[in-house]
Amino acid sequence: MSKTREVRGVGWDVSAIGNAVWGGAKLADVFELIGIPKLTSCTRSGGKHVEFVSIDKCKEENGGPYKASIPLSQATNPEADVLLAYEMNGEPLKRDHGFPLRVIVPGVIGARSVKWLDSINIIAEECQGFFMQKDYKMFPPSVDWGNIDWNTRKPQMDFPVQSVICSLEDVQPIKPGKVTISGYAVAGGGRGIERVDVSIDGGKTWMEASRFQKTGIPYIADHISSDKWAWVLFEVTVDVPHSTEIVAKAVDSAANVQPEKVQDIWNLRGILNTSWHRVHVRVGHSNM
Repeated sequence: MSKTREVRGVGWDVSAIGNAVWGGAKLADVFELIGIPKLTSCTRSGGKHVEFVSIDKCKEENGGPYKASIPLSQATNPEADVLLAYEMNGEPLKRDHGFPLRVIVPGVIGARSVKWLDSINIIAEECQGFFMQKDYKMFPPSVDWGNIDWNTRKPQMDFPVQSVICSLEDVQPIKPGKVTISGYAVAGGGRGIERVDVSIDGGKTWMEASRFQKTGIPYIADHISSDKWAWVLFEVTVDVPHSTEIVAKAVDSAANVQPEKVQDIWNLRGILNTSWHRVHVRVGHSNM
């Protein structure tokens, strides 16, 4: 985003995402054991949000703990799969990933999956921590640091649909002929990936890529055989005769589509750049 207009944020790039097999206890089950039924949206005492507090201290909280919250209705919904995780890929959590216990809130931005968990509180209002109230909010391009009002926006939760080309790097030299274009697509909120479109002429014409999560098994969005929280891999083989711009865009099962231009979603913190992913390739020794 800073190539369009300078932002003041964390420089996440297309690789700031991954998949893992998490092991732990569903938060909905834990709450049920202490008397909070599944699908509860409000407790008798008026609790509507679940706050996760870390042992990790940070300067943004003036030396206090990192914390975040999600709605109680989400925490008590078994289909939301909110997890108190103590294993990752079949092994105990490593320190960098939140040992001994962390929260996993799938389909939601990572800032809500609190690591190094110290306590869980049921509260009436959403968490008032810095990273809920003064960060990770989506503002329009018209808002800058001189006119920002943090109270006018809700904390970002679900992440939008996104796709990334992984098989090619920007300004990469290639030989003319057949090229396999592959990468991943992902959508928040448990929404599936309905399709991934790829263009080899900068977005003038498109072709649909094949999608899969397991090699050799076609992917069907929102089907029982698909993992709604995992990324979807895509692939298409095309003939690239000359230097060009290759573009990918994804559409989720709610028909949300990636925006074309980063200028349309520019925001002062530089979060959620989900515009079309573009890579330039140089064929032979020709110039772009």
